[in-house]
Amino acid sequence: MAQMSQAGDLTSGPMLKKIILFSLPLAASSFLQLLFNAADVVVVGRFVGSAALAAVGSNGALINLLVNLFVGLALGANVVAARCYGAKDDQGVHEAVQTAVTLSLVGGVLMAFVGFFAAHGLLELMSSPEDVIDLATLYLKIYFIGMPMTMLYNFNASLLRAVGDTRRPLVCLAVAGVINVVLNLLFVIVFQMSVAGVALATILSQTVSAIMVTVLLVKEEGAMHLDLRHLGFHKKALLQIIQIGLPAGLQSTVFSLSNVVIQSAINSFGSTVVAGNSAASNLEGFIYTGMNAFAQAAVTFTSQNVGARRYDNLDRVMRNCLLCVTVAGLFLGCGAYFGGEVLLHFYSTDEAVVAAGLSRMQIICTAYFLCGIMDTLASCLRGRGYSVIPMIVSLVGSCLLRLVWIATIFRMFRSTGTLYISYPISWALTAGVHLICLLVVRKKMNDQLKEEAHLAA
Repeated sequence: MAQMSQAGDLTSGPMLKKIILFSLPLAASSFLQLLFNAADVVVVGRFVGSAALAAVGSNGALINLLVNLFVGLALGANVVAARCYGAKDDQGVHEAVQTAVTLSLVGGVLMAFVGFFAAHGLLELMSSPEDVIDLATLYLKIYFIGMPMTMLYNFNASLLRAVGDTRRPLVCLAVAGVINVVLNLLFVIVFQMSVAGVALATILSQTVSAIMVTVLLVKEEGAMHLDLRHLGFHKKALLQIIQIGLPAGLQSTVFSLSNVVIQSAINSFGSTVVAGNSAASNLEGFIYTGMNAFAQAAVTFTSQNVGARRYDNLDRVMRNCLLCVTVAGLFLGCGAYFGGEVLLHFYSTDEAVVAAGLSRMQIICTAYFLCGIMDTLASCLRGRGYSVIPMIVSLVGSCLLRLVWIATIFRMFRSTGTLYISYPISWALTAGVHLICLLVVRKKMNDQLKEEAHLAA
């Protein structure tokens, strides 16, 4: 197979060391992506006011709801490209690249259209407070104009990760992150553009990162080379991406739907609670991305090893990723909670907003490692080629449970704490069922391998 620059063999050598080296740049990249939104939230919270803070922060659940289907397809592209790379299938890798990039552009344009024209109506359905809905609509419309570039970056970075390259996407985001912060300050403080300024800064910086990572693929040699003159869908690659990515995307979309329902319930407590919840959620995003890097490592390492038929490595990948995600979740989650008051003051000087944020962090942050375990186990299943199982388990174990919780327990004991406790309960239950499913799939694959060895003998 033709060598690709920055590509890595994830099927041999010290697995724990490779997982950590793979995950650290990926975590740093995710941190930088969050800084796009964090810079938005901090700037409007400090220089505009709590209403603008609530307007920007309250959009997070809705944005995730609309884009997560295509983010799941990006995961599918990662699995397909990694499996082909592990199997030394040059043609398969090339077709995955061309198809994934085309899919990102088509999906991005679709999301831009839907998000722009449906913004106000969707925020009304979420019971967005009247004093922030106009600002929230303006931010959402501008944000979705840049969706094609956001999708392009996510898909292209996913393709690079499939062959072990997590460093160069980090460099692209670092450059874009600096641009985002500078433009935020310029548009909001100098030009007094309020939420429109932070939204514009975000889409401009995301455009920079998308162009940079696309140039990397265009300059690649061999199977990873992106030929912009021959973009299009390859049937086999597209079907494989959909087979893996669509269930993952649907799962994330329904997860986001349950979060939208919870956000709607939070909105009913007023703009102060919404602002505190938004700030706390933004901080929790950094914890999640630190853990999610190991879940991403789990799916990529598992996919490459399945493609190379190195089934003996799969247990090591699972154990090492679970160890890393648990340590990261406990360290980051507890650290964020104990430093929560200081951190929340970066977002707002309003003590009522800070208190509202701390009440969320007390419950969510300390139990966040459970979410990391849940995601890692689901990633191990997807890397083995089973994407529908974790989707069904997650829909029932987390999403449905949260919706039932809101309809029953929350109605009887109406408080923000009652809402927040539904998260760790759903994470623990879903993780347990994922583990059972993974053990069943593991036995099935081992039995299949033994049968093949017996026939070969």
